[in-house]
Amino acid sequence: MKPVNRREKIVDLVRNLTKVSVDDLADHLRTSKETIRRDLTILAEEGRIRKVHGSALLPELRGESAFHIRMNEAAPEKRSVGARAAELFGSGDALFVDTGTTTLFFLEALAAKSGLTVITNSILGAQAMARGKGQNKIFILGGEYYSDASENLGALTIEQIGRFNAHHAVLTVGAITPEGILDFSLEEAEVARVMVQRAKSVTVVADGAKMDREALFKVCALEQISRLVISRPPQGALAEALALAKVEVIVATPALPSA
Repeated sequence: MKPVNRREKIVDLVRNLTKVSVDDLADHLRTSKETIRRDLTILAEEGRIRKVHGSALLPELRGESAFHIRMNEAAPEKRSVGARAAELFGSGDALFVDTGTTTLFFLEALAAKSGLTVITNSILGAQAMARGKGQNKIFILGGEYYSDASENLGALTIEQIGRFNAHHAVLTVGAITPEGILDFSLEEAEVARVMVQRAKSVTVVADGAKMDREALFKVCALEQISRLVISRPPQGALAEALALAKVEVIVATPALPSA
């Protein structure tokens, strides 16, 4: 395994487990403890982990953007959802993908495939696709840059979405309710709304906590969604509403990343 790939695996494990020992990392990645210690030193200098005696931990949240904090929240669920959603797409598909922590995990998994076209307003998402082993075409939507989530938003972004006709839109959400999917940001909701309009099929990706929330800005009704990939099954009124809207619900079980 190349050092850069091994270090990405280390970051993945720390995200999932919060704290991992040098011994466990060496066993999981089938390399020496000395190599792991060197990797941890490099990752700590980059601010991606904290190195303590014999272990690696999540970095301190103080001073981090809200987006990077959310990347560490429910990471196993988001990663499993992203990986499962990536299985639904293949060569020849053109996808709108909006900005979010779960869609970033999705793009990291999707990047192993080839022959796809991804249209996104997420700078981090475009970079994740470019780092992957697959050969894909990537379009970055322009607009006003928002540094917190490394995304472009606003009228220019929306205008550029209108130049594309995609097979799919893959969206993250702030909340899922019987009335539809919602977001906490007006600007992000507007981008997602136009992606829905310009795509033939809509896939929503979310961790289970999104079912227990309310948000202010509506993106679309459940009837406009084709598939929901989520980390635990919906219950009660939401389950009934999804069934009535004929939304395919795919439950992704969290799992550790493979070595």
